[in-house]
Amino acid sequence: MSAFYRAVNWNRQKVIYDGVLAGSVVLYLATFVDITLGRDSQATLETALIRGLGTAALVLLTVILAIGPLARFDPRWLPILYNRRHLGVTMCLLALAHAGLAIVQFHALGDANPFVSLLTGAADVRHLGTFPFELLGVGALIILVLMAATSHDFWLATLTAPVWKAVHMMVYVAYGLLLAHVALGSLQSEAGVAAWFFLGGSGALVFGLHILGGRRERGLDRAELQDDAEGWVEICGVDEIRELRARIAMVGGERIAVFRHEDRISCVSNVCQHQNGPLGEGKIVDGCITCPWHGYQYLPESGQSPPPFTEKIPTFNVQVKTGRVFVQRTPNPPGTRVEPVLIR
Repeated sequence: MSAFYRAVNWNRQKVIYDGVLAGSVVLYLATFVDITLGRDSQATLETALIRGLGTAALVLLTVILAIGPLARFDPRWLPILYNRRHLGVTMCLLALAHAGLAIVQFHALGDANPFVSLLTGAADVRHLGTFPFELLGVGALIILVLMAATSHDFWLATLTAPVWKAVHMMVYVAYGLLLAHVALGSLQSEAGVAAWFFLGGSGALVFGLHILGGRRERGLDRAELQDDAEGWVEICGVDEIRELRARIAMVGGERIAVFRHEDRISCVSNVCQHQNGPLGEGKIVDGCITCPWHGYQYLPESGQSPPPFTEKIPTFNVQVKTGRVFVQRTPNPPGTRVEPVLIR
C-alpha cells in the first residue's frame, strides 16, 4: 500500500510466485523450441526462439485477462490475481525480447536502418496476404510498454485513478492487435492448424469469461433494493452474512458491502480506492476490510485506511431489526465513522 518509490521487500509468497513464474517461462520456451526444431527441419534456433517468445507473451496476456473473471467465480484464483502485475511485467519483457530478436533477424542485415526497414517494408496494406502484420505488433508493444512503465502505484497517484485506469484498460486494444498480428503472420507463413487452434482458444477463453462475468455482474446491478419512506433498505438476514465476510447489494445505484465482524455489522462502499476492486469479495483481516485484488485495507467502522495510509471510502448507517439488516440509502462522506451495530 505505497504510492512512493521504495525498495520492494519480497516476502516468501512473492519469491515463490516469481520463482514459479520464471521457471514456467523457461520450461515453456525450452519445450517450444525443442518441438519446433523437431517438427520443422527448415526452422533455425533463432526463428524458433522468436516464435516461442511471442507465443509465451500471448499466453501470459491471456492468463492476465482471464484471471480477473476467474477470481470472481472462484476465490481460489485470487493468489494469482494478487500479484498480477508480476505477470504483466514479465509478459512485456517477453514481448520486447520477441520484437528485438525479430528486428535483428529480419531487418538488421540489410543496408537500411532496421527500424526504417520495419516501417517501410514492401508489404501491401490492400491485401491480407501482404498486410504488414509487424505494425500491429508494434502498436500492441507500445501499449504494453506504457502499461508496464506506469504499473507502480506512484503513477496511479500521480496520474489520478481515472486517467490511470483508462491507460490500463487499453490492454484490450493491445490484446486485439496481438491476435490480429499473430493471425496475419500465421496466414502469410501458411502456419498449421495448431496456430489457429491456439488463437481461437485464447480468444474464446478471454471473451467467453468476460461475457459470463458481465452477465453475472449485470444481474447483481439489476437486483437493486428499494428503500422505505425513511430511506432504509432491507438487505438480508443477519445469518446470511458469514463472520468476517460481506454481503454485496445494490443500493441507490451503488454497490455496498455489509460486513459482519465480532458479531457486529458495518457497511461501506464496495469500491476500493486503489483500482476499484470489489471489497465485498474480500474479508476482514486483522480488523481491517482487505481488498481481494491488491490487499488495500480499510477500517469497517470508518472506511479509512489504517495510518500512515490516507485512502477513504464512504460508509453507510446500519440497523438490525428482528434479525434483518437495514442500510440507509444515502452514504456518509468518505471516512465518516459509524458505530458498528451489535447483533442482539
